[in-house]
Amino acid sequence: AVASSEESEAAPVSGATPDFCGEDAAALQPQGIVGQGPNGEPAASPDDVALTDEEAAQVRAGNFTVGLVFQFMNDWSKAQIQGLTDTFDEYGVKIISTTDANFKVDRQIADIENTIQQKPSGIITIPVDDVATAPAYAKVSEAGIKLVFMDNAAKGLTYPDQYQSVISADSQGNGQIAAAKLSCYIPEGGTIGVIDFGITFFVTNERTKGVKDWFVANRPDVTIKEAAFTDPDKAGDVAANFLTANPDVQGVFAVWDGPAQGVISALRAEGKNIPVTTIDLGDQAATELAGAEYLQGLGAQRPYDQGVAEALALMNAFIGKTPPAWIGVPSLAVIQKNVLEAYQEVYKREAPKETVAACEAAAPACG
Repeated sequence: AVASSEESEAAPVSGATPDFCGEDAAALQPQGIVGQGPNGEPAASPDDVALTDEEAAQVRAGNFTVGLVFQFMNDWSKAQIQGLTDTFDEYGVKIISTTDANFKVDRQIADIENTIQQKPSGIITIPVDDVATAPAYAKVSEAGIKLVFMDNAAKGLTYPDQYQSVISADSQGNGQIAAAKLSCYIPEGGTIGVIDFGITFFVTNERTKGVKDWFVANRPDVTIKEAAFTDPDKAGDVAANFLTANPDVQGVFAVWDGPAQGVISALRAEGKNIPVTTIDLGDQAATELAGAEYLQGLGAQRPYDQGVAEALALMNAFIGKTPPAWIGVPSLAVIQKNVLEAYQEVYKREAPKETVAACEAAAPACG
């Protein structure tokens, strides 16, 4: 069974700060942004793209337009689009198109080229594949359109000539939060599993690196075993096969919340009860964490705030300012105690009824 927080506090992990195993989410929080941007850039803050009143007036007078080229519009990306929409509305910038490639490279290339034909002032986008899509993204600057990336930059493009900024979550910091919490449930050492995304992508690489680096630095008594999926819909099958092949695993980190649900389903099917940590506070993850049966903590990205920073970075470029090459949006530590407050912070809306009900059933542990 998963140890309670009281049991974890009584047996601090070797080499780690005992506070990591308490109920204070602040103790899990990295100090500042961890890691660097996709091309080794130092982190800048979202505060670095704030507009003065005079600059805001310039934007409002500019009649600027934007195209959004996304992938996989789940709750997380919809929250990001809401942050973009609210910010652009505030400054009088019009969104003229939004597309969803749903991880399909050919489809995204077509989306980029179609968006260019609409002649927006700027494009905000996340590359499905940072190599295959690069030639299409190169056409954006050739057309005189400002380009801001979310999470990752297409390979071979130069800053600030061909793109103006990359805005990303603090994925390595999120990974460290998840690792620190998972560590609390294996105080005597042992083996953990890492279920990773088998496709090279900056943000997922960073969060997994954050997990591994934390355990190497703080828990030399813990061995890491890994498995990878390439199709997100198959993550549960990969997790099930991994858990069957590795019955000694005492905890699992899954690279984001969707695969974490696959891990949890596999554990339930096998009748196992071991702790799971992840990244991203999706609706199902929030409800699972509220009940704390399997999911014990996570490092949450702030998609709404990331959307705000992306919009501001692009508007900087519109008025001739050069935004930082890489902006990191700070991570948020989430445990059972602060899950409702954290959900409000991440999505700028109330938590789902299912999450609230799970919190009420778990009271007073859940807040």
